[in-house]
Amino acid sequence: MKYTKLGNTGLDVSKICLGCMSFGEPERGYPSWSLPKDPSREVIRRALELGINFFDTANVYSDGSSEEILGQALKDFAKREEVVIATKVCLAAGEGPNRKGLSRKHIFTEIERSLKRLQTDYIDLYIIHRWDEDTPIEETMEALNDLVRSGKVRYIGCSSCNAWQFAKAQYIAEQRGWTKFASMQNKYNLLYREEEREQIPQLIDMHTAMTPYQPLAGGRLSRKDGEVTERSKTQTKHATAEALYSDGCEDEISRRVEELSEKYNVSKADIALAWELSKPYITSVIVGTSSPARLVDTVKVFDVSLTSDDIQYLEEPYIPHYLRF
Repeated sequence: MKYTKLGNTGLDVSKICLGCMSFGEPERGYPSWSLPKDPSREVIRRALELGINFFDTANVYSDGSSEEILGQALKDFAKREEVVIATKVCLAAGEGPNRKGLSRKHIFTEIERSLKRLQTDYIDLYIIHRWDEDTPIEETMEALNDLVRSGKVRYIGCSSCNAWQFAKAQYIAEQRGWTKFASMQNKYNLLYREEEREQIPQLIDMHTAMTPYQPLAGGRLSRKDGEVTERSKTQTKHATAEALYSDGCEDEISRRVEELSEKYNVSKADIALAWELSKPYITSVIVGTSSPARLVDTVKVFDVSLTSDDIQYLEEPYIPHYLRF
């Protein structure tokens, strides 16, 4: 495993981050294809054995079940000081007007729930899951700063917003002497590269970590042509996914990924991840899996060295489209 600093901080994180949306009791809500407790624990155990120290979850994954499973597994298999836990806040965590968003009230409520489920007294990286149009960003940034000052949070991060929104939040924090975002978690892969317009140059300029999710485009860059999985049955029909990935270049890029996977005798996923990790602005890639064996295959990405011609070949068919989160 390879490690790097999380942006302009002293925190060391693995270049592969285990995304934990796949973990959670299925009957507890989205996603319907999530893994229950025992198989989830096996994936987490294998991740630790492979040197992964960075784990990403959210308060809303399977109604908190993902946090519960991750927290217990890390307590059983790891030392707290050796792992980095990221979780999120913003999306609806229940019914009622104050059970969602980035108000001070909701943030303070949800941090306590997340701490309890994760069985820890602090969160390493607390991320705003989405931008809240209904709450002043000053209120949000002050609340997050207070959590850092209280010791309940070590660093804060942002996810899925426009470049101007991120810049506004960082500026306000700097002006007020509050904690700034250390990372940006955004969608980025061979089929969706719109972040290259403004967000990525901004992150580079601000020395902010980039921890992209969906590096395999919801499985489109890892599945063989025509292969059907439980996840693909829902993901391929999802309206947002259709808007993101049905733009006329998907099939050709996927074909080229498969071609290079045969050339290097690795999986399609490894080629897609190798492309992502070839970018110097990528800090850690969030990878979700339901199989310990696939996780072992994933870390083989560090043995793949794409040439500049390979990278150009993969990028050439891309068709720009609208920004979507």
